[in-house]
Amino acid sequence: MRRRLTAGAVATATGLALLVGLPTSPAAAAETIDYTVVADDGVSAADAITAITASGGTVVGSNAAAGTYRVSSAAADFKANVARSAVLIGASASKPIGRAPQVAPALELPVTTAARGTPPKGVSADPLDDRLWGLKMVKADKAHTIEAGDRGVTVGVLDTGLDASNPDLAPNFSQRLSRNFAPDLVDVDGPCEVAGCVDPVGTDDGGHGTHVAGTIAAAANGSGVTGVAPKVTLVELKGGQDSGYFFLDPVVNALTYAGDAGLDVVNMSFYVDPWLYNCRSNAADGPEAQAEQRAIIAAMKRALNYAHARGVTLVGALGNQHDNLGDPLDDATSPDYGSAPYTRDIDNDDCLTLPAEGPHVIGVSAVGPSTSKSHYSNYGLEQISVAAPGGFTRDFFGTPQYNSATNNILSTYPLKVLQESGAVDANGEPTRATVLKDCSSGTCGYYTYLAGTSMASPHAAGVAALIVSKYGHRDWWRGGVTMSPYLVEQRLYRTATETACPEPRLRSYTQEGFPASFDAYCAGPKKFNSFYGHGIVDAYAAVGGR
Repeated sequence: MRRRLTAGAVATATGLALLVGLPTSPAAAAETIDYTVVADDGVSAADAITAITASGGTVVGSNAAAGTYRVSSAAADFKANVARSAVLIGASASKPIGRAPQVAPALELPVTTAARGTPPKGVSADPLDDRLWGLKMVKADKAHTIEAGDRGVTVGVLDTGLDASNPDLAPNFSQRLSRNFAPDLVDVDGPCEVAGCVDPVGTDDGGHGTHVAGTIAAAANGSGVTGVAPKVTLVELKGGQDSGYFFLDPVVNALTYAGDAGLDVVNMSFYVDPWLYNCRSNAADGPEAQAEQRAIIAAMKRALNYAHARGVTLVGALGNQHDNLGDPLDDATSPDYGSAPYTRDIDNDDCLTLPAEGPHVIGVSAVGPSTSKSHYSNYGLEQISVAAPGGFTRDFFGTPQYNSATNNILSTYPLKVLQESGAVDANGEPTRATVLKDCSSGTCGYYTYLAGTSMASPHAAGVAALIVSKYGHRDWWRGGVTMSPYLVEQRLYRTATETACPEPRLRSYTQEGFPASFDAYCAGPKKFNSFYGHGIVDAYAAVGGR
């Protein structure tokens, strides 16, 4: 799950990011750092700004709905001062400080395993739909005979961007509603592609968001692939960096904008950096780190509650750490920027992975084409809501289909990113069997296989969009169609295909070549369990099919 995300106007409460460099030596001038500061509950803006100023910071933007402030500071003790403040919760840096980040740890890289065997059977509408086993598993092909989506239903893709030049995405893309909340940061993303470092909406220099968008709503137009809800409107909410990092400020601003703009569904296939788990009082963390994590928890909860209260159905990926979120493994990956990571014992009562464990978020686990829980997928009785196709390369052990990229999820992908990775040559021809090109519409689109809970979540988001399309009512205030997120969630759960735990309940992945640390125990009955939640989402049943 994770990483990626133009420029239209940014929400009025949103401050633009500052572009700053790495700290210099002590002898050099103090380096200015960009932070997100979170005020305590009930603190006025005037009091928060006074405290920030007293701590050594300058406010350059704010989000009143979430109580967050964009701050620049050259004070070496700024975070410590904020942590000691009586009216501020904590501060989170929006850029690496002293340590260059490596490849984003939760990013689903394109699968390079050769395609082999007979691909799991999909559907046949658009030219590549026969490869979309996930579309068939959630019965979207049958659902489209009843409901294929309503243009008035808007789905926000909170991600790295969205390549609207793809012929499958262009028909459903809303330039007017789309926004970029995450300007490029040179130290994280490399040189800026455009002046001002704010990529225009309709572009995606990471690729992740484009793949997610195609699963949700690729048009059924005779080109490439078909999405779960092929007639709804796609809205880019760029909240992730090109490199795949998702910082607090852009994510919070994207969520509150989604509520203000009246979006119906928002998909979130990421976790907020730099902490895989945000802990309120972990003994391994110092005071500043504890304050930072408490601040992230507070800001995310406020933003999620704000969006949900304004009619947004929130769907999130559970994560790819093969972890039981009810009893997590130690975390040795955090912080993933800013300083070196260190090992922490994770207490489920004290720690949250966000947004997946945030309020009102429909948490989605991943399954392969056999319906086996994917080896990487997180799970857990407290955190899971539903399951959906996310891909599992080594599914079908002992058959010709084992260890094939076609066991994963095929969707739209930017040509630029594929060419930069060498997967497509300078003439526009794929160099890997896992990358496909389709020019049926007269404009060529590109597609690749990925695997992750990031691929599962958009299947569920697409079904949620179909539910709003079928059962929603006209929004006379903001236009389009609307439906209470509570009702959307209830129908999604009630119509999911109940799926029992495997027998034996301890699922070992050793035969597929993974160590015992991937073993997962499935708890709970068929009606609701830790692998599948309420079940695998069913688009056909969700729109009234029987």
